[in-house]
Amino acid sequence: MSQIICPKCGVKTEKLYKNTCRECFLKSFTLAELPLVLHANICAKCGARFDRNKWRDVGDLDEIVIRTVEDALLIHNEAKDVEIYVNPHQMTPHFYKVRVEVDAMVEGESLHQDLRAEVRVIRGACDRCSRMAGGYFEGILQIRATNRVPTAEEIDSCKMICAVMVEKLWKKGDRLAFITNSSDSKDGADLYLGSCNACRHICKSISNELGGSFTESATLHSHKEGKDIYRMTYAMRLPEFMSGDIILFKGDVIEIKNSGKNTKGISLSTGSRFLIETSGLKGAKLIANRKDAVAAVLVAVEGDDIMVLDPTTYLTVTLKKPMFFSSSAGSEIPVISTEQGLFALPEDSEHKL
Repeated sequence: MSQIICPKCGVKTEKLYKNTCRECFLKSFTLAELPLVLHANICAKCGARFDRNKWRDVGDLDEIVIRTVEDALLIHNEAKDVEIYVNPHQMTPHFYKVRVEVDAMVEGESLHQDLRAEVRVIRGACDRCSRMAGGYFEGILQIRATNRVPTAEEIDSCKMICAVMVEKLWKKGDRLAFITNSSDSKDGADLYLGSCNACRHICKSISNELGGSFTESATLHSHKEGKDIYRMTYAMRLPEFMSGDIILFKGDVIEIKNSGKNTKGISLSTGSRFLIETSGLKGAKLIANRKDAVAAVLVAVEGDDIMVLDPTTYLTVTLKKPMFFSSSAGSEIPVISTEQGLFALPEDSEHKL
């Protein structure tokens, strides 16, 4: 094989690399560069890293140090099949020594380079934690119920949905998804949130799980740099009727079993199942509740009918046999007295349709 003279040093070689021999090429070629000192800005409370003018949730401190080194590492654009190994060694809580090894192919040659750097950890407060500490909020979520006061259980369920949704949105990148404060009142509860986006998602999640609807309204809060700053109020209204309520709807007497996006129940007039979108219950009227039921003696069971002693008049009356009925004559069953008449209730009050 013919040899070529290196134009730089005069040595004979079988192959030129960028018009020089291998030795001259390696002397002038830098595979990777890394500053000797790097700084990692992290939040002392939540551990987020400040990167490219934005706070980002990365991971533990070792991972943040590795990311800091990788972001600062410059690899020659002619390098191919690059492999990078970063080995951080913590000296103090604020100081790391890092060794970086880089392997790559350049001009068909396998190259290796060792680098060293120091990473100094600077702890401060991120935008999220500083705003939380300062009581910052963009939206107020008002939990109410239509024509009634929400129960403690309903309020607790709404708060749980709120906490779960805030955690989910935060992990997806909404750093203002946090709860600043909450307060209970005689009408329900108010939740103060750092993000209007979080308020909307929470309202939609409550509507899907518990039913109801919500509205938005804006209130002028302040002016900043010539612009109006608004705060949003989200009025979440839970369904009017709850499990155990007995309603009159289009002439039918219905016991509500479950109320969410859809309302499920049992028609006490016919004994059939009842199902409707909760928003379609307009005009329904609350006439009683299961807790108002009294005991009546069952006299007889005849097909789809039962005979009971009216607990008020003590006369025998015939009623529609309710669903899930298994009582025998002589026993007591729950009945409810309404303006529409006396009705026997299903025995299993917790039965899910």
